[in-house]
Amino acid sequence: MGFGVTMSRGLSTACAVGAVMLLSVSATFAGAGPFEGLAGIWTGRGTIQLEDGSSENIRCKATYAVRGDAQGLNQTLLCASDSYRFELKSNVIAQSGVLSGTWRETSRNVGGTLEGRAGNGQFNVDVSAPSFTARLKLTTHGNRQNVVIRSEGQFRGANISLSRS
Repeated sequence: MGFGVTMSRGLSTACAVGAVMLLSVSATFAGAGPFEGLAGIWTGRGTIQLEDGSSENIRCKATYAVRGDAQGLNQTLLCASDSYRFELKSNVIAQSGVLSGTWRETSRNVGGTLEGRAGNGQFNVDVSAPSFTARLKLTTHGNRQNVVIRSEGQFRGANISLSRS
């Protein structure tokens, strides 16, 4: 099925926020791999900005399963605002400091890819799907993370704060 038309506000937001949440747990920690010690539940709140200038509050809960060598991560993410809800499943692999992966928004059956580099607790990542791209910057301090997303189109950006339970 092709996706040549612009994605709906909920879908484009789901894509961006889901990718951000996925990457937000992959901060540079010493050890066997970048995902070491990150298994568990993370929660957060933030604000999304839309093309028309409006904004909405968003709440998210993510569950992360880390591969034994801490070089792989499986994620399930559930997010909601006042006007929509989505569930995202993602897989990420780390090789020599380079991240790559895939994701799928299960209720809309849409997916895409992500790629980026990490260094000194900061990430710069490009996220893509049909009719959607975003650039994000992520900074991690201990069990807290700040995420900034910028994009063109119906979804313009987000600022999200996360913490691990």
